[in-house]
Amino acid sequence: MARIAVIGAGMGAMAAAARLAVAGHRVAVYERASTYGGALGGFARDGFSFDTGPGLLQLPAVYRDLFIKTGKEPLEDAVGLTQVEPAVRHVFADGTAVDLPNARRGGTADALDAALGKGSGSHWSAFMNRAREAWDRTRRPLLEEPLWPNWRILADREPYPVVVRRRMLRKDLSATTLSEVAALELGGDPRLVALLEQYALASGLDPRTAPASAAVLPYMEQTFGTWAVRGGMRELARAVYERCLQRKVEFEFDAPVARIVEKDGRAAGVELAGGRVVQADFVVAGVAPGVLEALLPGRALRGEDDVAPQSALPSRLTMFLALRGARPGDAPHRTVVHAADREAELASLFGGGTAVAERPTVTVLRPDDASVVPDPDHEAVTLMVTVARGARVTDADVERVIDAAGQAAPGLRDRLLWHEVRTPSDVAEATGADGGSVPAPALAAASGRFLHSSNSTLVPGLLAVGGWSHPGGGLPHAGMSGALAAGLIVEGPDFRGSQ
Repeated sequence: MARIAVIGAGMGAMAAAARLAVAGHRVAVYERASTYGGALGGFARDGFSFDTGPGLLQLPAVYRDLFIKTGKEPLEDAVGLTQVEPAVRHVFADGTAVDLPNARRGGTADALDAALGKGSGSHWSAFMNRAREAWDRTRRPLLEEPLWPNWRILADREPYPVVVRRRMLRKDLSATTLSEVAALELGGDPRLVALLEQYALASGLDPRTAPASAAVLPYMEQTFGTWAVRGGMRELARAVYERCLQRKVEFEFDAPVARIVEKDGRAAGVELAGGRVVQADFVVAGVAPGVLEALLPGRALRGEDDVAPQSALPSRLTMFLALRGARPGDAPHRTVVHAADREAELASLFGGGTAVAERPTVTVLRPDDASVVPDPDHEAVTLMVTVARGARVTDADVERVIDAAGQAAPGLRDRLLWHEVRTPSDVAEATGADGGSVPAPALAAASGRFLHSSNSTLVPGLLAVGGWSHPGGGLPHAGMSGALAAGLIVEGPDFRGSQ
């Protein structure tokens, strides 16, 4: 039985802790905050409750596997899961709206034909067939296996089967980025282009530079479905935390780690801020790259041939709205209100500034869940906007976002009781990520720029877990990082992932 110290109580860290405890190890988690969940936090006021992180779950199979492997109990016995229907409503810049069904690709094609014109569905379906090939080629190495030592194979090969347009006497047209895929393969409809590019934007990626392999992002959602958790996603964090307690994982909250202790060149425990040293055989760190480096100052964690840690990614502006009046029964759980000027939005996000776009894309979440409101005569609404890292949010920005959300919820402003705002500086304070950056999922190709650092490090006994390590950001990816880190400890460096 090994002693294992886990730094942080985020979802990846708790997933690793539960799996390690089941394997017979003694696991203790040290969290600087007063609660668990990391980015999967919650905010409550006046009987309203909101998620501070992701509001929906994709690939629930990751957490189903966690619950089965750590207790032979279905995930559905711990949390209430519901597939939302429709999966999402898109409101485009020209006012056109389309409801996309949940995990029904044929239904998606029909909905696009009906809303955008005949042929739209066939263009999208053909793209999704190619996206499936990219998924099949990268699913195991990017989600289910530790990062390959020869990761450059992933970096140098584009798994998406890009369409090539032959032209007489001119250079053939091809695509290397998601934006180029959209322009080349979606029939020239700007609404289909916006639909595809939004999947990159929602993950904090610039579609103009994200590789064509980012096609796996819409493929995952439209193939495996989108799920809501009764009581909010915070309930998923609670369920994982309670599973850890059942497996005898120990937690210390309000316990910031000051440094990682080394002995004979190996991680040998942690020193807490008060000076107490806790010895351990392994240390699992679920923190942002800069935070991890500060815990081992002057110590190289990655070799020259390793993937460079990502950090300079966009952040997120989140707003919680308490509304008078009942939620309309026909309101979709999620609506994406697209920006009026996509080029201006991309410039504000990725141009190096800190201003919020004049009218950004806004995701509006309206859960049909009586447990998140004080009574049936009120509604809890969350607005989410991808913004530049370190963005300075003004009162005018907040007002514009609320106005944009009115396209998804008519009369919203007249029903507004109060609102709370969570800015990039709040994200930075909660996570330690520079500028409040939010990690993105790992993607293949593009010379490895969209991969994340491996779970193992150059320091023996020290492993990284969570959104800033392989396989990257997002709830499914965080859960898989926990499985990978635990596997590397239990089975050793030759561990190659679940079979």
